[in-house]
Amino acid sequence: MKVIAVINNLDTGGAERLLVKTVPKLVEYGITVDVLLLNGKEYPFLTELRKRNCCTIYSLDTHNVRNPFHIFKIIPHLFKYDIVHVHLFPALYWVALAKLFSFSRTTLVFTEHSTTNNRRGILFYRWLDKLIYGQYAVIVTISTEVKLYLKRYLGKTRNIFRTINNGVDVSRFQQAKKSERQDFNIPSNHTLIIQVASFTSQKDPATLVRAIPYLEHPATLIFVGKGAEMEKIKQLVSELDLDRSVQFLGMRTDVASLLKMADVAVLSSNHEGLSLSSLEAMASGTPLVAANVTGLKNLVHGAGILFDHKDEIDLAEKINMLVSNKKLYTETVAKGTKRVKKFELEVMVQSHIALYKELCPNKK
Repeated sequence: MKVIAVINNLDTGGAERLLVKTVPKLVEYGITVDVLLLNGKEYPFLTELRKRNCCTIYSLDTHNVRNPFHIFKIIPHLFKYDIVHVHLFPALYWVALAKLFSFSRTTLVFTEHSTTNNRRGILFYRWLDKLIYGQYAVIVTISTEVKLYLKRYLGKTRNIFRTINNGVDVSRFQQAKKSERQDFNIPSNHTLIIQVASFTSQKDPATLVRAIPYLEHPATLIFVGKGAEMEKIKQLVSELDLDRSVQFLGMRTDVASLLKMADVAVLSSNHEGLSLSSLEAMASGTPLVAANVTGLKNLVHGAGILFDHKDEIDLAEKINMLVSNKKLYTETVAKGTKRVKKFELEVMVQSHIALYKELCPNKK
């Protein structure tokens, strides 16, 4: 069986990180998997995948993922593979249109990673999305919430939906060696808070920054990730005179070790699909404080601590409560460790293999 995974690029992001971890696992089980990037710029995740030397990586260019001419570059690949598994927009559109124009019979699969997006507020896109999604044999959703919101958006449809939860390599995060605070000039008596997320409006890092002045104990906040809003957040940090309390580490390949070093992990998003960052924090044994929003509340409830969306004071109070109460801290770690066992990477990989075999029963 031959599968090609199509994604915009391998820049920062949960979908990108998941693909880099999943492809080598699928190959280990005898599935031939290659990767097609609309933008093959050498981001860290792409470098990581190349080092694994497990698949062929194709790149259409190194610039604009929204170039419609990608449709015609994709067409030749449709005839070489049994299954084309697509992630994210606009790859969603370009692959579907490539199939329509080429009359290819290859099977298309799309993974929906989020509960919402900007297109869903525009009537024109609702009609167009129904046409595009209709080209896919199966729509994989990373959580039940993602499936529910997408089905409501599309309305009556003949699409087949399959929920396959995101997965993490739990043992790798549990066994990671803790980073040393002195390497980052972080005082030993500081509460160390970490957020692993891209700098986008969806992730709302500003709420976390605004919470720092309300903490009862000295604290250092480290951000791991990059994105268009990083400079805006740096400016906010300066305006609040928090330059000595906040560090921007950019993209890192040692996230597991950084999570081990931290006292508290925070995710202040406006919405999520099924957050890998949340799962990784739980796997690391770092208690998680997350916004009470779609895509987080069901995952975190009973396994972490939820704060009121966009309420920096409530966020600070929840962090204060966690670090001041050793019993609560220990219980939260234990509950998170238990919850994440339901989201093992191996389970996710086996579910994908089962789906591929179901779609192509005559292929080995």
